[in-house]
Amino acid sequence: MTSPQIKAVIFDMDGVLIDSEPSWQKAEFRTMTDLGLPITFDDTLQTTGLRIDQVVSYWYQRMPWKNYDNSATAKTIVEQVVSFIEAEGQPMEGVVTALTFCQEQGYKIGLATSSSSDIINAVLNKLNISHFFDAIQSAEHLTYGKPHPEVYLNCATELGISADNCVAIEDSFNGLIAARAANMQTIAIPEKEHQAEAKWIIAHQQLKDLTQLPDLLSSRLGY
Repeated sequence: MTSPQIKAVIFDMDGVLIDSEPSWQKAEFRTMTDLGLPITFDDTLQTTGLRIDQVVSYWYQRMPWKNYDNSATAKTIVEQVVSFIEAEGQPMEGVVTALTFCQEQGYKIGLATSSSSDIINAVLNKLNISHFFDAIQSAEHLTYGKPHPEVYLNCATELGISADNCVAIEDSFNGLIAARAANMQTIAIPEKEHQAEAKWIIAHQQLKDLTQLPDLLSSRLGY
């Protein structure tokens, strides 16, 4: 049985389009340690791909602190991330090339992210890539964020493309779970230091970076 034809490419944002994961880690680590939590910088990797309120809840469930205010803590983290992006945000390798290729080949292009609208706007403005996207969906106000598939399903609906005709590009395991649950084809582009980990086997394909996307889509490898 052949796989469905790909008609749309849906990108995650943090870690796929912009090198923002380090800023998320720094902001999360700084905020949580300021609250007195004995976490390490590496501990922040456990929440990669989660929505910001889920990140705060994740740590509170494990290490409760006094005067818990999820929204205030989340706001503190987001403000730090936005500041980092505006000051020194850099695109991931191959972003413009990949987006241009998808547009020229007639693919619908979507964005499906757990990040808030403030961060989405900061990224799109910083990289000047908003004109590429036919649909932009955030899990910010959904009942569930990734790894729940709703944000991906909503993006496919806005694009007017069946989910099984979409391919999702993710850098996080939680994001891949969401895209697989939405019945989409998946491409993993993990951080370089984590590319050899066995868990990425759940993706249909794994790439080093977005410079390889045009060749993969042209050859329809695995699709």
